[in-house]
Amino acid sequence: MDAKDKVRLGEFSRGGSSRVGTKGLDHDFYDKTITPFGLFLPDSNETYLYMNKSVTNSDFIIDCLEDFWKINKNKFPKVKKLLLNFDNGGENSSRRTQFMKRIVDFVKKEKIEIELAYYPPYHSKYNPIERVWGVLEKHWNGSLLDSVAKVIGFAKSMTYNGISPIVTLVDKVYFTGVKLTQLEMEEIEKKIIRSVGLEKWSVFVPYLGL
Repeated sequence: MDAKDKVRLGEFSRGGSSRVGTKGLDHDFYDKTITPFGLFLPDSNETYLYMNKSVTNSDFIIDCLEDFWKINKNKFPKVKKLLLNFDNGGENSSRRTQFMKRIVDFVKKEKIEIELAYYPPYHSKYNPIERVWGVLEKHWNGSLLDSVAKVIGFAKSMTYNGISPIVTLVDKVYFTGVKLTQLEMEEIEKKIIRSVGLEKWSVFVPYLGL
């Protein structure tokens, strides 16, 4: 799971040759963006993309996970644990209080265990979702992404190893600054297991009748 860099919406040049022969603007003034967020399943090459018009915070990330699992959990009736690979970014860090609260709530609701495995700094290129972002960038290279519909259209028409992603536009408004108190986080810490020596990078959330 990972978020791509924000995509500026407008008639901006993005390199390459425009497919429609339209010249892009040579200024960087803009106020509209959209952020692609992806969940990639390496074994099946399936990709789920969520296009976010708001801030990409902890609540948005877990809302995407919940939507993904709602769609797919019946496909995996024997799965008892989800392994989630993340870059150790600010909003999905194992030290981010709201993120860990939402993870624990997800485990309790779905009665499934979760293991969080983080890539160390400067190693995000090993996250398989980064290859999907590379294909998406190449797919729309040189095109003018001047609307949300244009971005979604390119995302739907791309393929990764022959499979097109499932694309969802997220209209919900998210806010920054949501966090737990120290006492609340201490209660969350009682419900998770941090690997000795890798406390920040490897976290297990068991389902024990939470």
